Formats: sequence, structure tokens, C-alpha cells
Amino acid sequence: MPIINRIADFHDEITGWRRDLHQHPELQYDLPRTARTVAELLTGFGCDEVVQGLGKTGVVAVIHGRHNKSGKVIGLRADMDALPIVEASGKPYASKTSGRMHACGHDGHTAMLLGAARYLAETRNFDGTAVLIFQPAEEGGAGAKAMIDDGLLDRFGIQEVFGMHNFPGLPLGDFAIRHGALMAATDEFSIVCEGYGAHAARPNLSVDPVLMGAAIVQNLQSIAARNVDPLESVVVSVTVFQAGKAFNVIPQTAELRGTIRSLTAEVRTLAEKRLRIIVENTAAAFGGTAKIKFHRGYPVTANNPEKADFAAGIAAQIVGQSRVNTNVAPIMGGEDFSYMLEQRPGAFIFVGIGPGAGLHHPEYDFNDEVIPVGVSYWARLVETAMAA
Repeated sequence: MPIINRIADFHDEITGWRRDLHQHPELQYDLPRTARTVAELLTGFGCDEVVQGLGKTGVVAVIHGRHNKSGKVIGLRADMDALPIVEASGKPYASKTSGRMHACGHDGHTAMLLGAARYLAETRNFDGTAVLIFQPAEEGGAGAKAMIDDGLLDRFGIQEVFGMHNFPGLPLGDFAIRHGALMAATDEFSIVCEGYGAHAARPNLSVDPVLMGAAIVQNLQSIAARNVDPLESVVVSVTVFQAGKAFNVIPQTAELRGTIRSLTAEVRTLAEKRLRIIVENTAAAFGGTAKIKFHRGYPVTANNPEKADFAAGIAAQIVGQSRVNTNVAPIMGGEDFSYMLEQRPGAFIFVGIGPGAGLHHPEYDFNDEVIPVGVSYWARLVETAMAA
């Protein structure tokens, strides 16, 4: 079963929706135009129920199949928010709002799920209920958790959940998935090193927080090098180092910020523990102190093995088995669909959009040629999981 002909028929319309969303990017939970546009389209498709305001600005559409003997309810999720990036794609439909752009393809995700909503509402060739979830604030705002906290899963009786993300560099239309951990937990830390300031010409009178911070940056790399099993994965990145303002003054404090990425709960806990021990004792060795703030972000995005196999089988129906990688290497980026997978069995899959700028890059643009593939995947997933 290749791309569905009916979906190919309105490829251009879906592309139009995508490019309209691309021109009008909105951030995090502040999605008035995006949410309104999505809700109006869903209502126009004839969905049985369209609910706004879950997780502040999330939108949910309910579509009942021609039959409902099975009682099955499956959730499909797309994210809607953009990023605070100045676009440099040069496209005629580029962002009209300076400093904001859809640099992660959420406009494409939303458009493809809208295309699936149109097709499913028109055909209803399934036995059960499809719940289409349009989520805000994936980019750091934990919108998935906000929708769950607002009762999303229980209110609509969702039993399984599936998500999809575009993947630059993966051949156009190819799919990639794996059992278990697909994407990493994303934790953040900030460290304030407290020393004693002095004139730069008299460093012996100081407790130098810059030297202290530099040692901490180096020592933190021992977490990956000496604390975590070499066959496990962990990333410890210090991305901010701020201290002082004058060339001839040793400052009183230095601030470090960064992130830890991990693929298991055990490594996540170990990395946090070791960070605290290393930072506090390194600071003490220099005669100073360090205050640590540690924030646990998105959990590991872990696929249910059975649902991952099912999702891979659907992808193979659309593009052929040879174009579905069922054991792709995990990625150390994060994804808040993880919150949904903690609550319900399901799977997250990547779909390739071919060569081009990577995610979160100013020159990134979603490849509209993949739209019929993604929409057909969603449609076949619902029709197969809830066969009439």
C-alpha cells in the first residue's frame, strides 16, 4: 500500500496550510493564531469534536470511525510551536515575524496531522476513535505534560499514543525507529562559583572563581570518561561561562550553565550525583564555594517495543521495508512526547526530509515533498490499528 491517492489529491492544500503556518510562527504557549487556524480547519473537516485550551493553547480533535465496536482509542500527536531564531532560508514564504521561525518543522508536523484529520473525517474507515492532539510548547515548555495535567489522556480515553518528527539528512520519505530509548533525557544545571575578588596584579590575595570554574569544566568531563559505563551514553556540556567585566580585576563570582543528556534513569541519576560531588569539592579545593541549581527536564523518549514494531510495519506499508530502519541509533536531543510515552504505550518515529540544513538552524525549511508520506502513515496507522 503506497501513498494514498486521496491524500495525494490534496497535497497542494496541505502544503498551503504548512506555508501559512511557517509565515506566522508563534512561540511556546503563546499560539493564538496557530491554535485558531488549526481549530477552524478541524471544524471545517467535520470532526466530531474539537476542543481548545488544553495545556493552555492545545487543540484536540475527535474522529469516530464508521464503527465503534472495538472501543479502541488511539492518540496521534503533532507539535505546533516555533523557535526564537532569525530565519535565513530565503524562501518566499519565510517568517513574517522577525526573530521567530519554524526551525524544527513543527509547521510540517501540524500540517501533516491536519491532512490526516481531513482524510479520516472524510473516510472513517476504521472501528474505534482517533484523537488528534495539536500540542503547544514542545520547545522547552513541556506542553505535552501541560496537556496531560489538563486531563488529555483520561478525558478522551486515549489508550495508545503515537508521534512523528521530521529528520533532515535521512533520505526523503525513509523512516527510522527503535525499541526503547530513542531520544535523551534533557537536564539543565547552573553553577555559581564564589571566590574572593582582587586586583589582577595581586592574584595571591584572591580566591579566583575563574580558575575554579575552569577546573570544574574540565573535571565534569570525568563523568563520561570515568564514571559511566563506556557502553552507556551520557553527554555533559558546559555551554555558558560568565565572569568579570574588567581586564585587571579578578571577579568575586563566576557562573557556569549547561546540560546533561542521558538515555537511562540509572545514568541520569549517577550523572547528577557526580556533578554535585565534583562541583562542590573542586570549589572547596580552591578555597571557594559553589551553589548548584539542577533542573530535571524532559524524560527519556522510550518506545514501547510492540508499538514500535507496529509503527515500523505501517511505515513499511507506505514506503517499503527497505526504507524503514528499525534500529536507528538513539539521539541525544530531547522531546517532550516522552511524557505521553510514560503514561501510555506508543511509539515515536522519524521521517526523512532529505538533505538540507539541520533542525534549529536559521536556514532550515521543512520539505513539503514528504507530506503525502507522513499523512499516509497517520491514516494507515489508524485504519490498521482499528481495522473495521
